[in-house]
Amino acid sequence: MRLVLLGPPGAGKGTQAALLSEKLGVPHISTGDLFRANIGEGTPLGVEAKSYIDAGKLVPTDVTARMVKSRLAENDAQEGFLLDGFPRTVEQAEILADHLTEQSLELDGVLNFRIAEDVVVERMLARGRADDNEETIRTRLSVYHDETAPLIEHYGDRIIPIDAEGEVDEINARAMSALGK
Repeated sequence: MRLVLLGPPGAGKGTQAALLSEKLGVPHISTGDLFRANIGEGTPLGVEAKSYIDAGKLVPTDVTARMVKSRLAENDAQEGFLLDGFPRTVEQAEILADHLTEQSLELDGVLNFRIAEDVVVERMLARGRADDNEETIRTRLSVYHDETAPLIEHYGDRIIPIDAEGEVDEINARAMSALGK
């Protein structure tokens, strides 16, 4: 299965991706992990990404897209993947669609993990991370609504809504059921 995971920060995408990856037998490809791996290995893309991160800037779409394309070309992703963190914008979704079309592939669906903002704030504050305060969390949610939420309309009937409130196992059962598994 070739899936994109959407949802606001704190919706549990990473947790669900790990479970779905194991159950579906496809790799969980997180842009955060890709950045860390490429930077850690000192790849040319990693060096380029690090220069932006070190300057306090966002890594440009072009660099991120090249990392994702390179990762999708690896053997373990040939039968499918779960993309988490890419695409973040409609522009990135179009880049992904073009790449898949070049490979004669298409997405099987887009899981949209839906959750109330107050639940997100509560969850993220409970994690106890130094950078997780209510103001920062609400700013991240605002960025999500401005930049990423338009993907829901972009993907239209490919969207598979998942209620992301509740226990991890319940949410996973909902996702597996929605995928017909």
